[in-house]
Amino acid sequence: MVSKEYSCIGETLHHAELENGLHIYVDVKPEFSKSFAFFATNYGGMDMRFKLKGEWHDTPAGVAHFLEHKMFDTKDGNALQDLAANGASPNAFTSTAITGYYFESTEKFEENLKILLSFVSVPWFTKESVDKEQGIIGQEIRMIEDDPENQVFYGMLEALYEHNPVRVSIAGTVESIAEITAETLYACHAAFYNPGNMTLCVAGNVDPRRVCEIAREVLPKEGLRDIPRDYGGEEPEQAFRPETVREMAVSTPIFQLGWKADPAPLGEEHMRRQFMGELCCEAVFGTSTPLYASLYSKGLVNNNFSYGYEAYPGCAMLTVGGESRDPWALREAIAAEAARIGREGIGQELWDRLKKAAYGGRVRALNSFENICVGLAQSHFTGEEFFRFPEVFEGISKSDVEDCVRRWMSPERTALSVVKPRGRRYDKDSGLSRFGAGVPPEPGGL
Repeated sequence: MVSKEYSCIGETLHHAELENGLHIYVDVKPEFSKSFAFFATNYGGMDMRFKLKGEWHDTPAGVAHFLEHKMFDTKDGNALQDLAANGASPNAFTSTAITGYYFESTEKFEENLKILLSFVSVPWFTKESVDKEQGIIGQEIRMIEDDPENQVFYGMLEALYEHNPVRVSIAGTVESIAEITAETLYACHAAFYNPGNMTLCVAGNVDPRRVCEIAREVLPKEGLRDIPRDYGGEEPEQAFRPETVREMAVSTPIFQLGWKADPAPLGEEHMRRQFMGELCCEAVFGTSTPLYASLYSKGLVNNNFSYGYEAYPGCAMLTVGGESRDPWALREAIAAEAARIGREGIGQELWDRLKKAAYGGRVRALNSFENICVGLAQSHFTGEEFFRFPEVFEGISKSDVEDCVRRWMSPERTALSVVKPRGRRYDKDSGLSRFGAGVPPEPGGL
């Protein structure tokens, strides 16, 4: 095991690569009584086509999420109950690119770690249990499909990307999960839930060497290190289409506006792009900018407003979303500000303030064991060194971000997704909302 100090942020990280290919990261926190363990696989909702033993496999949408649901079932019971009985707080999630299982505890850490590693690495599926889960997840999917925020987000992704599976819902569809069998789950588990495709990240008052000993004791002795994936080929720079519009039971239109950024390479540049993307958002429409103040005063945005940068295999994007009485006017206002920054640059005072605030947010996030462990896992899969962020951040200049604004936030790379109230028609030329005969506007509406 190798230890490395990061004096800038006061962290020491212990790292080991086991014989089976598993990478273990331990951030020792002796002053705390609690510990957090995160066991993650480089496998998410977008990994639907992969190569194993020389043969390509196509799987239905939603397998990664389905697998996460089923992994807690064991031959002798349920791992969630076992962990809870030991005083641990367990959970799991499936994202676009990774699946992670974790627990937090103040006692019986080693026993809980053995349970975590065991149930994730030893699958148990039956036809009956899979059939039952299809019904449960089918209900979850129907709820998702009725959720306007989910629909507006995937509407944006469908407009930005033509081929990349990032545009496909992580949960899949009722039709796609009906194709999933126990054999499907076993095959995907064999491919992706092997030590060479996984990482274990721990933070707390623990012994790093003991963590490695437990992993060697519980996990398989061999693992696959390289699993080729197919993400649909190269995407063009421009958005697939400029917008998508849906009607749902909402009182105020909700929107997601996205810009197609350049795909981020693996390694330190991946982290650098992350910071540049975040600073792009902060500089153009962040909550401390003059533009945001103007949009807020005009009622084009409200407190339900969020933004950020996301990068996945083969794609990256800037996004902003929330409620707006006129999403099209909002799009034009942001486009005008991005063009202005492209010509004139970011004001020095604003830049200094934004960069300082962004760096402070990164440092504050280290107060959370969960943020540390999830960040370590994600950084491992993208080839970054998580605790090196101060050095990477320091190397980003104002001109770097201005260049990203010019290149990424062009009209050709922009896609707007809107979910608007049923029965309401928006006239883009007049900027007015039109209603069907006899339908009055809601109080405070458009």
